[in-house]
Amino acid sequence: MGYKVAVVGATGNVGREVLQIMAEREFPADEVVALASARSVGREISYGEDEVLKVQNLETYDFKGTDIVLSSPGAKVSAKYSPIAAAAGAVVIDNTSQFRMDPDVPLVVPEVNPGALAGYAKRNIIANPNCSTIQMVVALKPLHDLQPIKRVVVSTYQSVSGSGKAGMDELFNQTRGIYSNEPFHKYQEKFTKQIAFNCIPHIDVFMDDGSTKEEWKMVVETKKILDPDIAVHATCVRVPVFIGHAEAVNIEFEYPVSVEEARKALRKAPGVTVVDHQADEGYVTPIECAGEDPVYVSRIRKDPTVEHGISMWVVSDNLRKGAALNTVQIAEELIRAYMKKAA
Repeated sequence: MGYKVAVVGATGNVGREVLQIMAEREFPADEVVALASARSVGREISYGEDEVLKVQNLETYDFKGTDIVLSSPGAKVSAKYSPIAAAAGAVVIDNTSQFRMDPDVPLVVPEVNPGALAGYAKRNIIANPNCSTIQMVVALKPLHDLQPIKRVVVSTYQSVSGSGKAGMDELFNQTRGIYSNEPFHKYQEKFTKQIAFNCIPHIDVFMDDGSTKEEWKMVVETKKILDPDIAVHATCVRVPVFIGHAEAVNIEFEYPVSVEEARKALRKAPGVTVVDHQADEGYVTPIECAGEDPVYVSRIRKDPTVEHGISMWVVSDNLRKGAALNTVQIAEELIRAYMKKAA
C-alpha cells in the first residue's frame, strides 16, 4: 500500500526536480498530485518516463486524505498553505525559508541529523534547509564526528538556478545580449548587478550587521542541524553558472586532524564522494556535478595559518541535493521510521 503525495510548486525548477527524483527512486506513491497557482492549472508535467500529471489549483485543493506534501512554492505561499495541509493531516516537507528556524519544526538533512524527525508531529511540518547549508553540513558531519569543529569560514559560489527560472533566464539573456552588443540592463530584473561574466557578493537582503540573509541562514541553520557551538562565518556570492553551487570551506578543529584522517572520514560518509587528486582535473567543478546526487569534496589540504585547520572545496547540484533530493530523502526517512503502512 502506497502513499498519496502532493507536490506544491510543481511547475517550478525544484518542483519538477522533485517529481523526476520521486520517479527515479520509485517513491512508494499510489497517487501523485501536482499543485501550483491558478495560472498553471491544466498544464501537463512529466512524472517519470510514461506518466503525465495535470496541474491542479493549490488555492482550492482539499488536502484531506493526503499523506505527504512536498512543498516548494516560495515562503509567502508556504506560510499560508503548509499549515492548511498540516491541519488536514498531511505531513509537509517544506523547501522554503518559512519554517526553518521555528523551534517546533525539525530542520533535517538525512545524512546528518535524521533523529530530528522525531519532533515532526508538533506541527506536522518538516523544513528542508537552504541549499548552500545542506551541502556544507553533509561534508562537515563526518569531520565533526572525527573531532569537534570550533569554527567554519565559508565562501560560496552559487549558481543562478538558486534564484529560480528567472535567474537562469537573466544569465542566458544577458550573455546572449552582450554578444549582440545590447546593454546588459535590458535584461536586468532579478539581480542587483550584471550577472553575465560577473560575480555578485549579495544574495538575499542585507541585515543590520552587514551580512546578507543568505549568509545568516548558513550560520543559524548549521547550528540548528549540526551543533549550536560551531562558529560560522559566511560570504555568499552569486556567480554566472546555471546549476551547481561550490563552496570553499575552511575548518578549525578543537584538536589535531590530519589531511589523511579527514579524507578517510569523508570517503566513508554517506552522500559524499571524494575526488581529490593534486593534478589537473583532479577536482570537481559545478558543471560536472549538475544532475548528480552526491556532495563532492576536493582540494582537501592543511591550513597552517590556524591551529588544527583543514580547507576543502565542496560542490553539489543545488536543485538536487540542495533542494529536491534532500526533500525526497526526508520523506523516505519519515516513511521508514514513522509512517510505514501495512502491506
